[in-house]
Amino acid sequence: MTPPFLLVGLLLATRLLIVMASDPSPLQDFCVADLNSTVRVNGYPCKDPRTVTADDFFSERLRNIGNTTNAFGFNVTMLNVNQFPGLNTLGISLARVDYAPWGLNPPHYHPRATEVITVMEGSLQVGFITSNPDNKFFTKRLEKGDVFIFPRTLIHFQQNVGNCYAAVLSSLSSQNPGAVTIGRAIFGSNPDIPDYILAKAFQVDKQVIDELQSHF
Repeated sequence: MTPPFLLVGLLLATRLLIVMASDPSPLQDFCVADLNSTVRVNGYPCKDPRTVTADDFFSERLRNIGNTTNAFGFNVTMLNVNQFPGLNTLGISLARVDYAPWGLNPPHYHPRATEVITVMEGSLQVGFITSNPDNKFFTKRLEKGDVFIFPRTLIHFQQNVGNCYAAVLSSLSSQNPGAVTIGRAIFGSNPDIPDYILAKAFQVDKQVIDELQSHF
């Protein structure tokens, strides 16, 4: 039988790990980021509260449709602490994702956030893949008003599956969630990952890797 003090210790340790796995909790009503500060911390230092106004908690950034004239036919308009200082220490951020007809937000993941999307326009096919060893694929077709969750750090994608414009509002559980696009990270790294490494990893000829790297 486990001693009671050991059970308490295990519970406290579990709670500590849960807390450490998220953005820092705020210690005051708000901490509007001072983006001009030279101080470097895990996040941003606070502006003097006496200089804070309502505009620090307001943004027009997500009003307009993004430019989707690129190879993938999509655009992400991010609204994290770097564009919206009022989010500092609050542990959330937003994004608007616009899709041309059949546009694709290619497989990627967010190292610091779970993502929830709400479809504002159009129809989307979305999906994510679980970690090794199962690598189970979950996918769903979404319509206007539908909501879908991409768990933190799992690879996911969205594609417009219609001939009309589509858009989603993305909510993320970090003030600075980050994003790693799989294709660009692997084939467009700086400097390049050696082609013989990738050839062995993907079980293809080096010429295939060289061709893929040339696109990034």
